[in-house]
Amino acid sequence: MEQSEAQVAMEPPPSCGVPAARRSPRRHSVRGQILDALREALAGGELIPGEVYSAPVLAERFGVSPTPVREAMQQLAGEGAVEVVPNRGFRVSRRSERDLAELAEVRALLEVPVMLSLAEAIAPERWAGLRPFAEATAAAAMRGDRAAYLESDRTFHQTVLGLAGNQQLVIVADDLHRRAQWPLACGRATRTADLVADAEEHMALLDALAARDLDTVESLTRAHFVPTV
Repeated sequence: MEQSEAQVAMEPPPSCGVPAARRSPRRHSVRGQILDALREALAGGELIPGEVYSAPVLAERFGVSPTPVREAMQQLAGEGAVEVVPNRGFRVSRRSERDLAELAEVRALLEVPVMLSLAEAIAPERWAGLRPFAEATAAAAMRGDRAAYLESDRTFHQTVLGLAGNQQLVIVADDLHRRAQWPLACGRATRTADLVADAEEHMALLDALAARDLDTVESLTRAHFVPTV
């Protein structure tokens, strides 16, 4: 066993301990649970960029067979979070500053026009209903919980973009968002101050949208995509 595999430090979620005899009827459910757990591990930095992890080793940690782990890892490979290493497993992708800058550029091209359109089309009072989503990101940021923050951050953006009434837009934007979130950018440690500052932009954006302040909406949206966490 490679040292990097032996150092995988993840506690299996209780719901993933499915007996082998019952695994087949619930295969999709188990795969989904493993996928969620792996995504959280990626967001939280438990899976290290550049390291290779084998499906059997991860499966042992989760208390399941290697099959749902391989299936979940294959999906993550399609999302760009890991790379397939033949006969070894999956290597967690490294993200360069250029990678993150390109993702930020594409997200801005997609979302800035939508945000400006929403600012003009949505009644100002409706934005108050989205404040709980912004507050959830702020709460996670204050705790320094990066994994929870990233999940609530994605939920906030999904909810705002959902007001455009275009489900394909939400799906594409969310995929780009997820790709920009993990693994930890260039090995940087996450600072609580960075999370808090990022979360504060959500509240400021809602205020600008409600005020139909198009210049501020555009500047905040573009600035929000610059990677800090």
